[in-house]
Amino acid sequence: MSSATDVLTRKPRNIAIETNPNHEINVVETEILEPGPNDCLVHVRATGICGSDVHFWKSGKIGPSIITQGLGLGHESAGIIVKTGSNVERLKIGDRVALECGIPCSKPTCEPCRTGRYNACPEIIFYSSPPVHGTLRRYHVHPAAWLHPLPDSISYEEGALLEPLSVALAGIERSGLRLGDPLVICGAGPIGMVSLLAAHAAGAAPIAITDIDENRLAMAKKLVPRVRVVHIQRDEDAKASAERIKQVLGQEAKLVLECTGVESSIHTGIYASRFGGSVFIIGVGKDFQQIPFVAASFREIDIRFQFRYRETYPKAIMLVSEGLIDLKPLVTHRFSLEQGKDAFEAASNPAAKAVKVQLLDD
Repeated sequence: MSSATDVLTRKPRNIAIETNPNHEINVVETEILEPGPNDCLVHVRATGICGSDVHFWKSGKIGPSIITQGLGLGHESAGIIVKTGSNVERLKIGDRVALECGIPCSKPTCEPCRTGRYNACPEIIFYSSPPVHGTLRRYHVHPAAWLHPLPDSISYEEGALLEPLSVALAGIERSGLRLGDPLVICGAGPIGMVSLLAAHAAGAAPIAITDIDENRLAMAKKLVPRVRVVHIQRDEDAKASAERIKQVLGQEAKLVLECTGVESSIHTGIYASRFGGSVFIIGVGKDFQQIPFVAASFREIDIRFQFRYRETYPKAIMLVSEGLIDLKPLVTHRFSLEQGKDAFEAASNPAAKAVKVQLLDD
């Protein structure tokens, strides 16, 4: 087996995937940076395309994050260390790692960082969020403190999927899901799928999952055979959809995990909830939305939100390595870095029937 550093000789070009204010996807060549004293240079072996990557490409912004120049995409990555900084002792060349891409300031004067809520750090940088380039590239310099070693039992593809799994785990933990809680998951996209896997492992019962795409619902059924699927019609009234969900679930939901951010889906989740239930919104949608206020108010339904995740990677690695969550079936399409444009077309085109598209580099 060749040394991890051999790749720098075999593949000296640092290929990256970028978008820009003109809504283009470009395969570009960038500089290979030297790691700082506390950093590692990682050969990124697998990166998944997130819905936010597609949104930045198509819309040019998410909330206050606006693309004003070329931006490297990607933040769902795993790879192998090929260089280490002078102060790095915990990791070494050849270590396989998952990349956690939200880097807080970690200053002792920062209250969120000091209290462990580092996802709320006001100075946090997030790779692939403007103006910080993402990890969808061959070589990426990353702070060693935010690299998580992977056991041999976890592949690079699974390591890249630890990021969306972290989103799901953060949502389930914050939502307070318990054994035997009747659950509805709105949306069978990548986040909905990993939320299904995590909720199944956590003991939610019964579980229903919704989507407008019957292919994704069929895949959800393969992932978790006991899940109950509800095919949502595009023009169906939210109350009517909710009634069908309750019939399939056999009761009203104690908890709804809303994984789309779509206004009509949020409405459906509210109508499907029991008195005192919760609608936990994980999906990212439009800046401003309306809600059925009286329906939520008169039934004391809690509507809550989530911003990324914190301290989830070690738990995600443990759950996958112990066999409680199987991420492998989620990757439906694979491309090389040079095929970046094709990869984004597949990720954004419903006809491709993609769940998770990944770009791989050996």
